[in-house]
Amino acid sequence: MAGLREQILGVTGNAIVRAKPDATYADGDDASWMDVDWPSLTRTVEVAGRPVSVVDTKGDGPPLLLIHGLGGVWQNWLLTIPAFMERFRVIAPDLPGFGESPMPVGRISIQGYARLIDELCTVLGVEAPIVAGNSMGGFIGAELAIAFPTRVQKLVLISAAGLSVEYLAKEPLMTVGRLMSVTATRAGAQAGILIRRPRMRRLFLQLVVRYPEKLSLPLATELVRGGASPGFVGGLDAVLTYKIRERLSEIEVPTLIVWGRNDILVPVSDAATFRELIGSNARAVIFEDTGHLPMLERPSRFNALLADFIAGDEVPEAGVPGTTPAAGT
Repeated sequence: MAGLREQILGVTGNAIVRAKPDATYADGDDASWMDVDWPSLTRTVEVAGRPVSVVDTKGDGPPLLLIHGLGGVWQNWLLTIPAFMERFRVIAPDLPGFGESPMPVGRISIQGYARLIDELCTVLGVEAPIVAGNSMGGFIGAELAIAFPTRVQKLVLISAAGLSVEYLAKEPLMTVGRLMSVTATRAGAQAGILIRRPRMRRLFLQLVVRYPEKLSLPLATELVRGGASPGFVGGLDAVLTYKIRERLSEIEVPTLIVWGRNDILVPVSDAATFRELIGSNARAVIFEDTGHLPMLERPSRFNALLADFIAGDEVPEAGVPGTTPAAGT
């Protein structure tokens, strides 16, 4: 029950009690992604007999694969892809049931998504990418590193699901999830209009973003696109029913764990737990005054940290202000 208590306290402390953000919050440059010709980089490929929509910058650089979370879309990486696409081949799919990828034939599962990512890499001719996943995407990335260990070169877990959910009652959360899905579907057409007002932006995005009103309108508009995805309820069920804790020690690749101090959805204490369970090859870093989406809330900070980790820095956060090593790191 400790996880439940922590999340209740987190909602109270992080959603209601907020200081003013510092100048580095939401410091992304919209021009960095609005000037990109995304249609030329987006295509549909067939994976296991089903279409999957994917952004693929191509090129000869090392592959960097980005996996969005529950209720997300590839656009969750809009401030990450442009920062790396000149040096890396960046790949960002819409998971089946989200964005432009249709629902899978069978039941959504973490294992199934990991298999899909493995097969997607085969289809794209990618051997061992650096894999970064947010929330459910981190859960999938961890499963991928365990089930297909030669597929992952390095692993980045960003506010990853999979641990504290073990202590949460499934049925009440599924009921809430279904209601959220129906509400999001009905509001989807109007969401882009409603979030033009900062207060409505906060209402729509408070659970995932520390200061929603500070996000630019174009970025917030892209962010709400995934809320009405048909895969939301199935994805929630997958997150709540699959257990990975006892297998995390099987992850042998270098692993970076990134968390927002004020994450409402997944408690920040999970960062230290992931690090402890994975072992000495993992390092956990906390972003102060940040919610569930560090790569969108603190893009400059996140991109610098990711670049240093990829480069092989043993303490990648050393030169990145606003970060704190998690307990035990």
